[in-house]
Amino acid sequence: MDLFDYAILVLAGVGAGFINVVAGGGSLITLPLMIFLGLPPAVANGSNRIALLAQNIVAVSNFKAKKVSPGKFGIYLGVAALFGALIGANIAVDIPAKLFNRILSIVMIGVAILMAFNPSYNSLHGENLSKKRRLYAYIAFFLIGIYGGFLHAGIGFIIMLALVRINGFSLVKTNSIKVTVALIYTVAALGVFIIEDMIDWKAGLILAIGSATGGWLGSNFSVKKGDKWIKRIVLVAIIAMAVKLWVF
Repeated sequence: MDLFDYAILVLAGVGAGFINVVAGGGSLITLPLMIFLGLPPAVANGSNRIALLAQNIVAVSNFKAKKVSPGKFGIYLGVAALFGALIGANIAVDIPAKLFNRILSIVMIGVAILMAFNPSYNSLHGENLSKKRRLYAYIAFFLIGIYGGFLHAGIGFIIMLALVRINGFSLVKTNSIKVTVALIYTVAALGVFIIEDMIDWKAGLILAIGSATGGWLGSNFSVKKGDKWIKRIVLVAIIAMAVKLWVF
């Protein structure tokens, strides 16, 4: 990579960090971008976790400063996801590059379809933390953790749907829990990629600079104001990158 490539990574990181905190799908931009810039898919996947860690540390801190807390339940969900992430990350480091690219492109198209149908992220019945709903959430987040450890791309939408549909949280609280869960399981997934030597530290740290900035901006931004335009922009980018990734 040259200086121009690193500049692109910083800019992409800002956009992805902002999008990830406000809605989700930022890794659907940064992960394919790093592959296009020449990193092996597994290394791109691992290096992307450095940026995710930085972004979520900043976002969690900023939500806390604004007195928006995920509560103990959010921490417990993060722990459930952590155990799943250890499984998913170990799968990711061993998967063939070509198969990984195909899976990523399918996921990108799937998220694009999900966004096109514009599912409601509004609570239907109000907050529900009954014993049964908590159990459903723990199971769901263990499975979410497996996917997050494996790929992470587009997971923000899945987490939002789970929190709203299972527990009825507001969007603000949902975003606070989302970044907390992502922070916890990203630590576990990153550890696996480090042990397996699947990190390009320079690319990951440069991307992290942008992602941390984007995470700060995103946690300061009102979800409702930017949601529609963000979804449109990400939708176009996802389709274009998915087609290129599949074909080339």
